[in-house]
Amino acid sequence: MPKLPHETVWQLATATVASRTLHVVAELGVADHIADTPVPTKELAAACGADPEALERALLLLAAHSVFNRTPKGFTHTDASRLLRSDHPMSMRAFPRMMGMAAFTASFAQLDHAVRTGRPAFELVSADGLFAHLQRHPDEARIFDASMTGKAAGDIAAVLAAYDFSRFTTIADIGGGRGHLLRAVLDTVPSASGILFDLPDVVASLDLDADQLAQQRLSLRGGDFFADKLPTADLYILMEIIHDWGTAQAASILSAVAEAAPPGATVLIIEAVVEDKDPDPVVHTLDMIMLAITGGRERTSAELGQLLHDAGLSATAVLTTPGVLRIVEAVKNSRA
Repeated sequence: MPKLPHETVWQLATATVASRTLHVVAELGVADHIADTPVPTKELAAACGADPEALERALLLLAAHSVFNRTPKGFTHTDASRLLRSDHPMSMRAFPRMMGMAAFTASFAQLDHAVRTGRPAFELVSADGLFAHLQRHPDEARIFDASMTGKAAGDIAAVLAAYDFSRFTTIADIGGGRGHLLRAVLDTVPSASGILFDLPDVVASLDLDADQLAQQRLSLRGGDFFADKLPTADLYILMEIIHDWGTAQAASILSAVAEAAPPGATVLIIEAVVEDKDPDPVVHTLDMIMLAITGGRERTSAELGQLLHDAGLSATAVLTTPGVLRIVEAVKNSRA
């Protein structure tokens, strides 16, 4: 039955209540204390250091959204709540923890600043931006990194299903973080080698597959894509990198890729794309997160195509994946 107009407004106006409840329950680690049998609320509360009645009310709200399930003997898991376990192979516990961090919640409390000025609300929390803030707050940086890792675990399978990497011999993952995507690609293309490029402190913290490193199939390169020369490769991957930045910075990153790339090299921008038809609320939610936190944005395929063109790269295809991500493929112009 369709919602009445006033119900739509009410649900959107109060949506922060459910999301904040998820943040708190993820921070408490409630899901880690539920295995395969129901657990009474009092036991969960004692394990998590929470008030039993208040915790039950929080879990009832989440259960109404199919996160946890209430039974006469206590709470059990749903497929969604299992993802909040720390030991789940595709754990998403870190993502609500990240969204619930004080710096993030303070930024969204100042969202009007972003809408009025076009500047990220995060600058009112930390003037030099998210990434500098994380360097100064290692505990938050660990949550952020775990959040990106957990999200990547779900996205990588979708990317591998949508694109054929077998024709490439040298693959550079620019801003590749902990290298989850690159390692997965190399596992599917045994003949290829990979170069993981990220900031020096990120690269220094990595503990990558010893076999791949020993076989010289995977090498690490520390640097700043705004200042340092990028490696030479026949495929460049930028997964959820361009959307972090405004137009000038995005153009600078793609220009650096184009400068390093030999003629005919392929470039993949992998991120959400704003569709002119059938708008996806998930994509527009991501867009508002970018507006509030990084000052970046989700873009249309035409906007990405223009950025690529200006950098000397020609967009050749936009491929869908089973998830929200799109793969925008481009090649290095021979005359660029």
